[in-house]
Amino acid sequence: MPPLIPLFSIGGALVLGLTLGYYLRYLHALGKQASLENSLKEKELKAEEKALKIVEKAETKAEEWEKESRAEHREKENELKQKSDRLDKREELLDTRQIDLDSKIEAVRSKIDEVKDLKVRLDQKELELEGKFEEVAGTTKEEAHAAIVKEMEKEYSEDLSHRIQKLSLQNDEDYEDKARNLLLAAIHRVGNNMPSNVMTSSIEIPSEDIKGKIIGKEGRNVRSFERLTGVDVLVDETPGYIVLSSFDPIRREVARVALEALIKDGRIQPAKIEEAVDEARREVAKMVQKMGEKAAFEAGVTGLAPELVTILGRLHFRTSYGQNVLWHSVEMAHIAGIVAEEVGADVAVARAGALLHDIGKTVSHEVQGTHVEIGIRILQKYGVDEAVILAMRPHHEEYPFETPESIIVQVADSISGARPGARRDSIENYIKRLTELEAIATGLSGVEKAFAIAAGREIRVLVNPEALSDLETHTIARTIAENIEHKLRYPGEIKVHVIRETKVISYAR
Repeated sequence: MPPLIPLFSIGGALVLGLTLGYYLRYLHALGKQASLENSLKEKELKAEEKALKIVEKAETKAEEWEKESRAEHREKENELKQKSDRLDKREELLDTRQIDLDSKIEAVRSKIDEVKDLKVRLDQKELELEGKFEEVAGTTKEEAHAAIVKEMEKEYSEDLSHRIQKLSLQNDEDYEDKARNLLLAAIHRVGNNMPSNVMTSSIEIPSEDIKGKIIGKEGRNVRSFERLTGVDVLVDETPGYIVLSSFDPIRREVARVALEALIKDGRIQPAKIEEAVDEARREVAKMVQKMGEKAAFEAGVTGLAPELVTILGRLHFRTSYGQNVLWHSVEMAHIAGIVAEEVGADVAVARAGALLHDIGKTVSHEVQGTHVEIGIRILQKYGVDEAVILAMRPHHEEYPFETPESIIVQVADSISGARPGARRDSIENYIKRLTELEAIATGLSGVEKAFAIAAGREIRVLVNPEALSDLETHTIARTIAENIEHKLRYPGEIKVHVIRETKVISYAR
């Protein structure tokens, strides 16, 4: 039994220790809880203080904003009130003006009604007066007007004729002086230095031996030459010469160059002919390009497409009434440039239009249409300026004159073609033109005689003084000029002189 007592002692001590430990732990926990609660209370107090400060600041800010918004509100109300007052005043002013306008409109309407009534009364009075006049005079208004006009014409016809003649002479003199000075300056600067490059179509044969070689055995060489060149070879047409005939001047030139080369070489056979023709085509192509470049340079026209320059060079082999077309165009370019400079037109456009005015003649035998229409299509194809096309196309008056440069080109064409020695015409055409010119004048009533003078540049018409008055003489002069323009084609201009002469003979015995 004695050993049980220590065990109980140990157990009791253990229970006591555990109880004491638990109690101490409980006391410690209570201490911690109290400190935590104190800390939370302190934080809560601080948060409440901060919240109070924030609320105070917010209230202060709100009061400031409220004051500012009230001030702005009062300012806006004042502005709106001022605007409202101004609008009210404007409405009053507009109402006043509208009332004035309505009153004026009413006044105008009443005036219009009065004028209409007055016009009706005047028309009635006029009809009454006309009826009384016709009743008294025994004629209608139209008949009386015609009689008065006829009487006035009869009484003042001579005075009117003199006045018309004086004004016409005065204007003609002024225009002629200006035109004469302008054209004299142009012609003096250009001069008559144009070459008469008429393409040769005849080649001299050095000997009968060469002639036989050209013909060849049974005409073999001639046929080969004609086939390759497209020209007709006339061997026995002119003694000592071979004549080359073709409507195409380029073909004729190729044939001429090739035949001259064959005659110089002496070896004439089909193979050699073909070689000579090919070489001649290359030479002529170079010549065409060179002539086109030379013409463009001399005319002072730049910026043309190379293909257009080549086409221009083909004009070197075209003639018109014996005048070389290419150098006629160059001469025109010089004249057009001078005239354009004098009158203040575009010099570059006038020069280009004059140089390119006959460009369509290069292919006029190959393409349908007039050379003007063909030329327009060529220039459009190569991108030439529209102003240049407008300048060149009316030179035969097929199109209207739309620009000053177009008139200048037509004038330059007339000057270049009409100057002495520029062109040659056959005697048959010359006589025919003069006969037709005189027939136009003699076909009119009152004309006694007509004489074409100055190589058809002037026509003098003698009229019967008993059949025509001085006033009618002016009318017949204009009629003859218009008939010439519509019925004849001619370069330059034709002056019409109408002469009415009265001779009185008396004898003193």
